[in-house]
Amino acid sequence: MTYIAEQERYDKMTYNRSGKSGLRLPAISLGLWHNFGGINVLENQRAMARRAFDLGITHFDLANNYGPPPGSAEENFGTLLKQDLAPYRDELIISTKAGYYMWPGPYGEWGSKKNLVASLNQSLTRMGLDYVDIFYHHRPDPNTPLEETMSALDLIVRQGKALYVGLSNYSAEQTREASRILKSLGTPCLIHQPSYSMLNRWIEDGLQDVLDEEGIGSIAFSPLAGGMLTDRYLNGIAPDSRAAGPSVFMKPEQVTEERLAKVRKLDELAKSRGQKMSQLALAWVLRGGRVTSALIGASKVSQIEDAVGALAALEFTGEELALIEGILQG
Repeated sequence: MTYIAEQERYDKMTYNRSGKSGLRLPAISLGLWHNFGGINVLENQRAMARRAFDLGITHFDLANNYGPPPGSAEENFGTLLKQDLAPYRDELIISTKAGYYMWPGPYGEWGSKKNLVASLNQSLTRMGLDYVDIFYHHRPDPNTPLEETMSALDLIVRQGKALYVGLSNYSAEQTREASRILKSLGTPCLIHQPSYSMLNRWIEDGLQDVLDEEGIGSIAFSPLAGGMLTDRYLNGIAPDSRAAGPSVFMKPEQVTEERLAKVRKLDELAKSRGQKMSQLALAWVLRGGRVTSALIGASKVSQIEDAVGALAALEFTGEELALIEGILQG
């Protein structure tokens, strides 16, 4: 059956300006890091993509190596575009990345101009696109001059293969220098994608200040700490959870009793606010407007619906913030 998007989709979402740019991103974005690969069921992927867009999620985030196997998430998303979302292409923000290992030999990873240009060409072919909206360098390269990597991003924009460029996993100082170079080239950095959650707050130690100073937006990945900040682990490690399986994203040793005690206290606060634990965690990441968008992963439609539901209660009282801080620091 032909997909027709929900007419009221834009009434259900909050959109935030990315830094000092003209681009606004949905407060909740959908990442295709896991559950959208070749080993997953395409019909479930289709249901999630459709529901996400119907809820006003316009931003779909990928990378060259997303799967598994690597590349298959882009291939599957290309199929979903062709079958469902192509009529809405100009309403979508599609991003991809390069920097992690993708193919053998000296040009299959890191930050050389050769790697970045070749990788994006491959990504565009897999997705059936002429351009992406955002192209990221996925991780800093200790051996390639930053000027070369940034000039590659500038070249890609000038070639018309990306509208904007971003950085991921860069430190505060690396971000400042990269931003300086990009501005000098005439292609300012739009956005930074760092990991950030209640249990992982490294960006508060300098990076957020740099982003504010440079006028760069931010999109936080792993805002639910790999599932720890949901109701999945309130009673320990469930047999069907990530931590119980072979997942590289959550290991049993990460599910400590100390962490569980904090999450259980946070869950009580969430209930008092009329939220699920996951919704509290997303609202907290978005608090105060310093994070442009929270990037979620999902394995089923209901998780996307829950995430968007977090937007109904984004405000915190001073007392609530102090209580959260006490729990996290305790």
